[in-house]
Amino acid sequence: MNRSPSVLARPWPSALAALTLVLLAACSKPEVPADPVPFVKTVTVQAGQGAMGTQFSAEVKARVESPLGFRGGGQVLRRHVELGAVVRKGQVLVSLDPRDVQLASQAAQAALSNAEVQLNLAQSDLKRFKDLRDQNFISAAEFERRDAAARSAIAQAEQARAQASVQRNQAGYASLTADADGVVTAVMAEPGQVVAAGTPVIRLAQQGPRDVVFQVPEDAVQAMRERLKQSPEVQVRFWARPGEAVPAKLREVSASADPATRTYQAKAELPASSSAQLGQTATVLMKGDAMAVIKLPSTAVFEREGRSQVWVLDKAAGKVRAQPVVVAGADGTDLLVAQGVKPGDVVVSAGTHVLQPGQAVKLYQAPQAAASQAPKSL
Repeated sequence: MNRSPSVLARPWPSALAALTLVLLAACSKPEVPADPVPFVKTVTVQAGQGAMGTQFSAEVKARVESPLGFRGGGQVLRRHVELGAVVRKGQVLVSLDPRDVQLASQAAQAALSNAEVQLNLAQSDLKRFKDLRDQNFISAAEFERRDAAARSAIAQAEQARAQASVQRNQAGYASLTADADGVVTAVMAEPGQVVAAGTPVIRLAQQGPRDVVFQVPEDAVQAMRERLKQSPEVQVRFWARPGEAVPAKLREVSASADPATRTYQAKAELPASSSAQLGQTATVLMKGDAMAVIKLPSTAVFEREGRSQVWVLDKAAGKVRAQPVVVAGADGTDLLVAQGVKPGDVVVSAGTHVLQPGQAVKLYQAPQAAASQAPKSL
C-alpha cells in the first residue's frame, strides 16, 4: 500500500516546536528568590510622667588623696606595701638606702664635737684674759678681740648643733611613713630607682568621707553651679548594683576647665553609711521637674544622618518608616523622648539595624505565645 507524503511529514512541526521550547527554557534566567521578610519586636508608645534630667558617669574617690614623697633624695632600697594595701598611720611604706644619710649625720656630729671643743677653748681664754685685763696687763682692744672670738665660737657651736639636728632628721626621712590611715591607690617607685626630694612615690587615699567625681561639659556647667546653690541633692547609682540609688549631695564644681578635656570637675558627697569602694564606677542622676514624657527602650532609637530616629510600623501595610525623634534624657535603660512620636504609635524595639524605609516586616512572637494562638486540631 502506498503512503501519502503529507502523512509522513505531519510529526515534524510538533517535534520542532517542542525542541524549541526546551531550548528556550534552558537558556532563560532562574527566578531570583525574594528577600525574606525580617521579624521585629515592637512596643506601643504610651504617655507617662517623668522627670527630664541628666546623668554623668562618675568614679568613687576619697575626699583626701595625697601623693607622698621623701623629704630627701636617694636610692629606693625596699617597698613595703603593694597597690591596694590598707595601711595604718605611721606604717613604713618605702625605704631609701640609709648609708649616705648616716654618713652625713656622723659628719655633722663630728663637726658639732669640734665646735664645742673650740667653744670651751675660747671661753677659757676669755676668762684668763679677763683676769689679765683686770690687772691692766693687756689692753682693752686685746680683751675685746678675745671676747669676739668667744662669741664667734658660741655661734659656730649653735650652727653645728642645728646642722647635726638636720642630719638626724634626714636619717629619719629615709623611711617614708603613712601620715594617716588609708589605702594605697598608686605606686610610682620601685627598688633600685633613684628619686629626688619631693618626688611622689606613693599615693594614699585617706580613710574618711567618699566623693563621686564626674566631669561636666561647658554647656552644662552654669546650670550645675546654680544647682549647687539651690538644690544640691542628687542620686547615685553604682554599676555593680544597678537597682540601688544612693542619695548624695553636690558639694563642689571646679572654677576652671581641664586644659585637655575642656570639662569642669564636680564632686558629690556620699553619705557616711554608704558602702561604696574606691574606684567604683557610678552614674550621677540629676532629675528635673516632672512632666509628660514618652519612654522608649534604648534599643529602639538609632542614629542616621546625624539624627536620632525610630522605626514606626504601619500595621495596615505591614511596613516601617523612619521617624526622627528628639531625645531629652535617660531613665535607666530607657530614653525619654520629647518629640517625634505620639501615644498609640507602634515602634520597632528590636531588629532596627537590618531595616530600610518602606520595608515589609513580620511581628516576632515568642514560641509559647505562637503555640497558644495556633488553632487546636480536633
